[in-house]
Amino acid sequence: MGYVVLHLDKSPDNEVPMTAHIARTKMPPNAIPELTYLNEELVEFSEGVADRTEAINHRLEHAGLTRKIGTNQVRVIRVMLTGTQEDMKRLVQEGRLKAWCADNLEWLRQTFGAENVVSAVLHMDETTPHIHAAVVPIVTGERRKLRKPKTDEPDKRKYRTKSTARPRLCADDVMSRVKLKEYQNTYAAAMAKYGLQRGLDGSKARHVTTQEFYRNAIARQQNLQDNIGELLRIEEEKRKAVKHAAKQEQAAREELHRTAAELNAIKGELKTERLKNSAAEVGTTILDGIGSMIGTSKIKRQEQEITQLRQEVAARDETIEILQMKILTKQSDHSRELTTMEARHTTETTNMKKRHEKEISLLKTIISKATTWFPYFREMIRMENVCHKIGFDDEQTATLIKGQPLEYSGELYSEEHNCKFTVERVTAQITLDPIGKRKLQLNINKMPFVEWCREKCEKLRHYFSKEPRQFKGHKR
Repeated sequence: MGYVVLHLDKSPDNEVPMTAHIARTKMPPNAIPELTYLNEELVEFSEGVADRTEAINHRLEHAGLTRKIGTNQVRVIRVMLTGTQEDMKRLVQEGRLKAWCADNLEWLRQTFGAENVVSAVLHMDETTPHIHAAVVPIVTGERRKLRKPKTDEPDKRKYRTKSTARPRLCADDVMSRVKLKEYQNTYAAAMAKYGLQRGLDGSKARHVTTQEFYRNAIARQQNLQDNIGELLRIEEEKRKAVKHAAKQEQAAREELHRTAAELNAIKGELKTERLKNSAAEVGTTILDGIGSMIGTSKIKRQEQEITQLRQEVAARDETIEILQMKILTKQSDHSRELTTMEARHTTETTNMKKRHEKEISLLKTIISKATTWFPYFREMIRMENVCHKIGFDDEQTATLIKGQPLEYSGELYSEEHNCKFTVERVTAQITLDPIGKRKLQLNINKMPFVEWCREKCEKLRHYFSKEPRQFKGHKR
């Protein structure tokens, strides 16, 4: 079960900005422009009253006040009525919002007086449906302040007691502490049938003003921009790291190729060395006999070189294995980074596609509604294309679409005759087609454009048919 929301606020002197906000002549950032057409004025203005500000002044002028209104007096009380967001959406889905508005208006009139409720507007273009009401605090009866005890002093001047039925402007009487609690109780009782109840008495929760809401929204937007910048910076660093890893991988591969080439060369040398060793083994006894006699230092030196080469080959084989392990590790990290980036890109692409489809659906809905509500909408689009083809620019076309006459000098193109007509100070205007139902036609000098072009062509043909032929003279 949700809660009712009732907020009363004393207004400053100037109500023009708030009237512009409520009437949406100045669109606030948190409103959805596509839903503004659902907003509704629940209180009918008096004759000659155009908006909420004039309605407030009209009530003050016709309330029968005998005292001049002070510069510091509160002229109107702003009242905001709504409920928990989920419950208000539920009322909209159940089709009970109209009844909810009627009960809210009835409660306002019973509580503050029907004549004092000069305006009540339902807003449907924000997150939660709500009502903005304007109450002029005209009251009657005894003043709320206590009177001083009477004294029977013969010399003191006595003033005539004023009638308690005299109307007066007093916001303090309307917004006393006792009455404010009473408003919360009676409003909750009136809204109980919609599943809404009163909040906790004495709660420390407070209403967030529009200025505070915008200030907090701007702060959140700034934080979001900072976070986006930080994410972009991190992503750029990761991109650089991936490029660096790719360069290292390329360098490792080149090193591997060089090592493999060196290894092949060493293997070739080893094969040659094995042949030498096999040849040496054949005459081992002879070499040993000769070595014992002459002490062949050259053979010993070659054996030492062969041992050293074998050690170097073993070391290179170990280095190659280490490089291969590093290459595999880099490839794995690189593949993981690419997979993560591709998943993020796929998610962003899906979200963008959903937003695009939602915008297209909303645009189609708006066009469908415009076509339904404005019978000549499609005809006006067609006439715009016709005007552009004929030769009118955007500003001239806008004037013609509004149904206003346009004085034109220049060239007019006829697609039917595939030619241009030069005109001087002709009058063009779009009017209803008397023959076609819900059709528009373009007139030139009060004649349909098609007939005007035909008449022009007929005149040209007639002119050229009467022009005398010229014959060349005979040669002598």
